[in-house]
Amino acid sequence: MADTLDTINCPACGEEMVKVYIPREGINIDVCLNGCGGIYFDNREFKRFDECHENIDEILNALKGKDFKRVDMDSVRLCPVCGARMVKNYSSIKKEIQVDDCYMCGGKFLDHGELERIRKEYNTDAERGEATIKFLYDVAGSELQEIDLSD
Repeated sequence: MADTLDTINCPACGEEMVKVYIPREGINIDVCLNGCGGIYFDNREFKRFDECHENIDEILNALKGKDFKRVDMDSVRLCPVCGARMVKNYSSIKKEIQVDDCYMCGGKFLDHGELERIRKEYNTDAERGEATIKFLYDVAGSELQEIDLSD
């Protein structure tokens, strides 16, 4: 799904989200500046901002100096773009940060502060992927080695 140009409401607190334009990417990121400080990424946008070397200055400047209201982290959230129920997933194999994903349109919602925390988990997506593979090998590797594939 393309960048949402219509105004959307925050899935966590219901406030109208503000478009923060990212010139070098040519996209708008929806930020809840008048409510909870959450950030909504349209399909595939998040990958442009999840690594620590990627510039998020416009987002940080928009959030700077604001106080945000608390939200119920366990509440059901509906995607502000397509209306589907969002699914809570962990940002990585570390299982420290939960994010809300929309399986219908590919949107992703992060609560206030989660973007910065995710960016600190790993330096690159490759490093994140290597950690996942290592975890899977640690859990199932010895069992996979014991499988006889000659049948």
